Amino acid sequence: MAGTLRKNWRGHREASQRGTEEPPLIKWLLIGAALSFCVVFLLLPLANVFAQALAKGWAFYWKSLAHPDSRAAIRLTLTVAAISVPLNVVFGLAAAWAIAKFQFRGKSLLITLIDLPFSVSPVVAGLMFLVLFGLQGYLGEWLQDHNLRVIFALPGIVLATVFITFPFVARELIPVMEATGTEQEQAALTLGASGWQTFWHVTLPSVKWGLLYGIILCNARAMGEFGAVSVVSGHITGQTDTMPLRVEKLYNEYNAAGAFAVASLLALLALFTLAIKTFLEWRQSREFARARTAGRV
Repeated sequence: MAGTLRKNWRGHREASQRGTEEPPLIKWLLIGAALSFCVVFLLLPLANVFAQALAKGWAFYWKSLAHPDSRAAIRLTLTVAAISVPLNVVFGLAAAWAIAKFQFRGKSLLITLIDLPFSVSPVVAGLMFLVLFGLQGYLGEWLQDHNLRVIFALPGIVLATVFITFPFVARELIPVMEATGTEQEQAALTLGASGWQTFWHVTLPSVKWGLLYGIILCNARAMGEFGAVSVVSGHITGQTDTMPLRVEKLYNEYNAAGAFAVASLLALLALFTLAIKTFLEWRQSREFARARTAGRV
């Protein structure tokens, strides 16, 4: 009886494997097509950025990055990311917790609003803030009377960046929190833990990987945002130019090597972000493997 069961199980497994296998020609064609797209649309343009950046030598490359206007653009980009990413983390945690842990009216509307920046053009988003806070906007006169400046200044750039990037953290956390359920939190509350203790010691550790992925994606998008920031910044050289805007301005001034030098720094930041994401995925897979091994034991 046992031998028959093992034979049937082995036959079922082999049939399942045969059902999911593709002919070698199809497999290699798919792999070749994927690699070709990666080489043509990713690796070659990336390599060209660094080649163009170093076309006039290392001295010109460092001179372009050390230019006061380029340093101001780098500083502004990092400042905007340092402000907008924590704001999105707070919003993402609150929104994901509310959506995943509670049932309430307007839940579908909240999810739709979170996805709104994915469907709205960044240029349109910038125009919305211009209509609200510009000198001719709804709040422009009041802001001017109180000596407050939003458009063509840091606050406007931060607002535009936050709007464009705020779905990333929430969208990474919502499915993770839904998968973990509420049993652990309920058990902690039953044992006498406070709401803050439950969040810090139970909820946050269970969603840490999703939170880290969301932060990485949000930060990468914040540093590379162009459309919305271009509308609200005013392109004031040395004051409201971020790194993407600085690249455009240098290229329009026929300083291609300088533009590619700043662009290469953006590319390096993107590669660094990708390296962190890959490392976190490797750590996550190791933790899951250890958990499965412990479960078998």
